Amino acid sequence: MVHRSEVRVGSPKIKKYLDQHLRKDRLRFVACGSVDDGKSSLLGRLVFDSDGLYEDQINSLKLDRKISSKKGKILDFSLLFDGLLAEREQGITIDVAYRYLSTKKRNFIIIDTPGHEQYTRNMATGASNAEAAIILVDARRGLLEQTRRHSFIISLLGIKHVAVAVNKMDLVDWSQKIFQCISDEYTSFASKIGLTQTLIVPTSAVTGENICQIGNNTPWYEGGTLLDYLENVKPDHKSFSSEFRMPVQWVNRANQNFRGLCGTISNGTLRVGQKITALPSDIVTTVERIISPRGDVDLANEGTAITLTLANEIDISRGDYLSGIKNKPEVTDQFKATIVWMDKKPLFSGRIYILRTSSGFAIAQITSLHHKVDLSTLISHSTKSLSLNEIGICNIALDRVIPLDNYKKDKETGSFILIDRSDCSTVACGMVEHSLRRAQNIIPFKVHLDKKARASANQQKACVIWFTGLSGAGKSTIADLVEYKLHSSGFKTMSLDGDNMRSGLNRDLGFTEADRVENIRRVAEVTKLMVDAGLIVLASFISPFRSERQFARDLLEEDEFYEVFIDTPIEICEKRDPKGLYKKAKSGLLPNFTGIDSPYEEPANPDLRLDTTEEEPETQANKIISFLKEKGILKWWL
Repeated sequence: MVHRSEVRVGSPKIKKYLDQHLRKDRLRFVACGSVDDGKSSLLGRLVFDSDGLYEDQINSLKLDRKISSKKGKILDFSLLFDGLLAEREQGITIDVAYRYLSTKKRNFIIIDTPGHEQYTRNMATGASNAEAAIILVDARRGLLEQTRRHSFIISLLGIKHVAVAVNKMDLVDWSQKIFQCISDEYTSFASKIGLTQTLIVPTSAVTGENICQIGNNTPWYEGGTLLDYLENVKPDHKSFSSEFRMPVQWVNRANQNFRGLCGTISNGTLRVGQKITALPSDIVTTVERIISPRGDVDLANEGTAITLTLANEIDISRGDYLSGIKNKPEVTDQFKATIVWMDKKPLFSGRIYILRTSSGFAIAQITSLHHKVDLSTLISHSTKSLSLNEIGICNIALDRVIPLDNYKKDKETGSFILIDRSDCSTVACGMVEHSLRRAQNIIPFKVHLDKKARASANQQKACVIWFTGLSGAGKSTIADLVEYKLHSSGFKTMSLDGDNMRSGLNRDLGFTEADRVENIRRVAEVTKLMVDAGLIVLASFISPFRSERQFARDLLEEDEFYEVFIDTPIEICEKRDPKGLYKKAKSGLLPNFTGIDSPYEEPANPDLRLDTTEEEPETQANKIISFLKEKGILKWWL
């Protein structure tokens, strides 16, 4: 670095330094591994020993230094990265921390990620933009499950350049035997997950051994330092970097004569006059103007935010994708993917989420779970669910077509996250493997009659009345009375009941959470078909999860679904117990029983809430009839 006394505006030394700095390339690398392996301390030592700190930062470290009875005054380098109060109090990393470092050979963006299992999502977020990785292993503890998990995620994210720092070697007396044992174990594991370009280094964040300089305690180590590796590693480049791609973020109508498409070029270059393809419409057009922050330009490169105009007006909106005419992303609504599950609530096949990609949002359903990966053995096991931090392979279906690529081909169009619709929390990150051919071979047949025509022939408005509540609440009893009244007045109806459905269509399903999700998914699809037939459908199901009830609602139009919550306290349901199920559940003879050892999520805002503790079923049925009249469902009544 240039000393501050030599700094003069316009001085040759400053110009030379800045010129050299701008010519250096940049490497983004992530540090990961299990908790307490010393990631933040090692990175702090790396920055300190490579002269990447200013005097005030060093003075701050001296003020915060730890006192060790054995080694005197020791700077706590982890404080350079652990900035949150909770991180400093607990001595752990919680959030992702970024720091910039410049050496004589290269500029670096350092990404420090947390090691706790509960913060795996933060690790995956930080690693998603990295080109190389340092994976730390505590020499005393060896490879842990979180070490394997982070390594597997690194592999899934396509990061091929990995250095393994066997840290805290000073605490095992620089034992070559321990280092070699860890090295052999990790090399064997890494080869199975595709990490073949690995350097394994014995280090100590406390002494700085083999981080920036080769130490004296490891004469048996013949490799280089971590800094040498980081300064010389050559990150992989995209195989088709010349091919233009850009998600449309905004359509700019500055005035009635201007329509610009705004976005940031995610790949390749764009020139005026170049032919491009709009996706998903697959319409080819020509670039008329490119407007950058500097004004009109003839060419724009990857990473540049631009507004472009087209030679002809075509239908393009936010969420669409622009691509070169070669190597286009595949447009699909079904695909296979690898996902890392990040939520305490498990993932079940059939559940609905919001999928977010670089090109926008879509409603996504997990149509099947193929298997999950045992990180200890790397063996795949069939499964019906994924728990927190588990990694699995699944099929996903969307409510619209979007452009997608294999993740290894293009991270931008090959990555996505899943969002819980109830609280908008991120529950998974995913990497696309390939689209499913079934998506390309299914073309819905257009029939002459729609559901409105069929309902009109029945002289009624079709809808679903969805009864939910605990077992014994009175759902089926009230629904049966409502249907009888409707039928007696000439309305065309159909009643679906939980036990009846499980005697036929759903007889293959049990009562685990995964089976309950699939049970309601099937029922919801059946109710949709019956609404298409023009019927008034009465569906009586415990349907314990809000997500599946919302799925049933989303299949229909806004005025076609009405949720009726039979709000009966569990104590009353237990007293009624018409089938003796509560007694069996409490004695342990009936596992996974809703309200006892399986959850029930009450509706937050049902269309109608009924309390059966004080009124007879006949009265409740009449309330539903009155409700349907108010909603315009029963336009005529006999």
